[in-house]
Amino acid sequence: MQILRYAIYRFGTMLLTLLVVSALIFAIINLPPGDYLSNQISELKSTGQSAGIAKAEFLRKEYALDRPLWQQYLIWVGFMPGPHGFSGLIQGNFGWSFEFDRPVSEIVGDSLWLTVLVNLAAVLFVYMVALPLGVLAAARSRTWVDYSSAFVGYLGLATPNFLLALILFYYGHRYMDLPIGGLMDPSFEGEPMSWAKVQSILWHLIVPTFVIGTSGAAAMMQRLRANMLDELGKPYVETAIAKGMSPRRMLTKYPLRVAFNPFVADIGNLLPSMVSGSVLVSVVLGLQTIGPTLLTALRAQDQFLAGFVLMFVALLTLLGTMISDVLLVLLDPRIRYEGRET
Repeated sequence: MQILRYAIYRFGTMLLTLLVVSALIFAIINLPPGDYLSNQISELKSTGQSAGIAKAEFLRKEYALDRPLWQQYLIWVGFMPGPHGFSGLIQGNFGWSFEFDRPVSEIVGDSLWLTVLVNLAAVLFVYMVALPLGVLAAARSRTWVDYSSAFVGYLGLATPNFLLALILFYYGHRYMDLPIGGLMDPSFEGEPMSWAKVQSILWHLIVPTFVIGTSGAAAMMQRLRANMLDELGKPYVETAIAKGMSPRRMLTKYPLRVAFNPFVADIGNLLPSMVSGSVLVSVVLGLQTIGPTLLTALRAQDQFLAGFVLMFVALLTLLGTMISDVLLVLLDPRIRYEGRET
């Protein structure tokens, strides 16, 4: 029951934090002078296209861009009625993309779940690689196993993701017949989900998962190794071994459990960092994720599209942090949940 109350408390604080983040995102997006429509009106005036100017002015009023900034924010979130009543983010209206001339929901529809899928696969790859290698490197410290894992880890940290993507782009297709670019075969785009489409997506996920997850796995493996070595040098480990506990059981029961705390806490940073860090990889590999869309929206000052994508990344960050906090409470009995602090 206590853990349920704590989860509800963390969910409430997450919503409040998301509200503050939304205000910051909206303010930062509007820091550059002008917006998409203002820039377009200036260009049209210089060429004397009166019909285009009339359309742009209409859109400014239609989406409340002619109002003060604080009113624009309240209308965007959905706390204040706009030209069409209450119709903001909390009502499910993500706004209009002026760059693509389509509703934001249509543009990010498929990209959202593909982004989540790619990054969940990358997170699973990070944990499946970093956990065994980190523990093995600590348990076999100063041996060839430790040195080999350290070499692999440093290589993963030093190699830029886009360079690794280009290497796998070529050699993966040439020697292993891995698909080049995209997250599915072009024939499945826009088609309803089927087993053949799922197989195509899973096959196309191999290269992006490895590329995006490599640096995260390398960094996490090094942190886990350092934490494990620190715990293995403490007196309680020697006491447990002196009392006859087998080294393997002692390793998994005590040091690993303590060293695993930062491992779990990293969930909050791992999800958003992979979304933001995969933008260049998505461009190189032609992935239909939300990263290239964000890049285009920011360059064009398409505020509604950019604002929604940034809100999505913020939501991932807060969800990851909330999940990691709840898991830490379950994992470590020394952490108390009291509704105010952990």
